[in-house]
Amino acid sequence: MLLMLVLGLMLVVAALVLLGVALRPQDAAGGLSRSLEVLEAMTAAPADLRRQEAERPFSERVLEPLRERALTLGRRLSGGDTTERIRRRLELAGNPAGWSVDRVVSGKVLLAGLGLVLGLLASLLLAHSLPVRIGLSLLGAAAGFFALDAFLYQRAHDRGEAVQRALPDAIDLLTISVEAGLGFDAAVQQVARNTEGPLADELARVLQEMQLGQGRAEALRGLAERTHVEDLQSFVGSMVQADSFGVPIAQVLRVQSQEMRVKRRQRAEEKAQQVPVKMTVPLIFFILPCLFVAVMGPAAINIMDSFSR
Repeated sequence: MLLMLVLGLMLVVAALVLLGVALRPQDAAGGLSRSLEVLEAMTAAPADLRRQEAERPFSERVLEPLRERALTLGRRLSGGDTTERIRRRLELAGNPAGWSVDRVVSGKVLLAGLGLVLGLLASLLLAHSLPVRIGLSLLGAAAGFFALDAFLYQRAHDRGEAVQRALPDAIDLLTISVEAGLGFDAAVQQVARNTEGPLADELARVLQEMQLGQGRAEALRGLAERTHVEDLQSFVGSMVQADSFGVPIAQVLRVQSQEMRVKRRQRAEEKAQQVPVKMTVPLIFFILPCLFVAVMGPAAINIMDSFSR
């Protein structure tokens, strides 16, 4: 019995050894195949990545990472109130489509780098001394950094001028609509529908804010904050006070309409009075020299001929 147990144990051990020997080549082959698959994946992955990278547009491959780095650098260089100041400038400029605070910050850094390169190239062509080259390079960088600020300022100024020009006619139309029996909101809707320009867009925004549940006074104050036109701010203040104290809106609109027409006439007279002063500079530096050449030139030539004889 013991001999049979020993023989059985030996047979089991031999069977296990034979099974291990039989299975070892298969495992090695499987490991080799898996290693080959890993190597093929590693060699094929860069090709796939390169193909996917090549299929992406240029803006996503180059411009977006560059803009992100410029945004990070701009946030580090800017102050704590830079975001609010840029948002305020965008509001005064009418919130141009596609413009945001992050885009302005990154754009300022990119334009500063471009201005630095252009200033360096100009300094290499025009100057030979090192201080002048450094000064021109820094001047180009500063000009590029503040270029977007100047653009937003000019856009806000032009928008304010357009609002100021359209305000008297808009108030006249608003007065006529209210006196015809329309409510103030319906009259504002008529003005926004029948006029064009920044003022019409702002009035349409006021209506949207009131439809979303904002009060009339808050919507009008927001209109005054989004512009820097004093006449519009005065008009908004009068309308808010009339709404608060229960004064008839038609009467307030009539008074505001008369004041706006008077102010428009005064501005026109002021512009007319400024014309002679503005014409002095081109008259002295451009018109009078040409006139002197045309009048005195022949006489000078005759005098020179007489003396030469």
